[in-house]
Amino acid sequence: MTLHPASLHARMSEILQAHQGLEGPLLPILHAVQAEWGHVPDAALPVIAEALNISRAEVHGVMTFYHDFRDHPAGRHVVKICRAEACQAVGADALADHAKAALGLDWHGTTPDGAVTLEPVYCLGLCACGPAALVDGKVVGRVTPEALDEVFAEART
Repeated sequence: MTLHPASLHARMSEILQAHQGLEGPLLPILHAVQAEWGHVPDAALPVIAEALNISRAEVHGVMTFYHDFRDHPAGRHVVKICRAEACQAVGADALADHAKAALGLDWHGTTPDGAVTLEPVYCLGLCACGPAALVDGKVVGRVTPEALDEVFAEART
């Protein structure tokens, strides 16, 4: 999906206006932009920088520091696998390897059909029920390779 510059600038003006006067507005603005387009379009960075009187590099640095911000749209379904030590201790590494092989992806990749995006996440707070995953915003514990295969199959239908 290509964003028309005029529509991007018009919507960006609304987002920036909604956050005017907010102390420390960069993160809320980035969240609002991603909520609007499913990612933070590159064309939005200079608009944000100018509005906040900071450099584009600062905006880019903040955006890339936080793993939840995307620079391209995610798939229709997002699967995040916990990479924290507690989950690793109960098989998250093997689960991650299985997911990457089953989808033919690496972290932050999206299947060619746009069905699934695979991302790492660093602790879901479900340490006693690891390995854990976040599937379309829903926390799932004691995830098995077979359970992931079902999620992937459903995502592609």
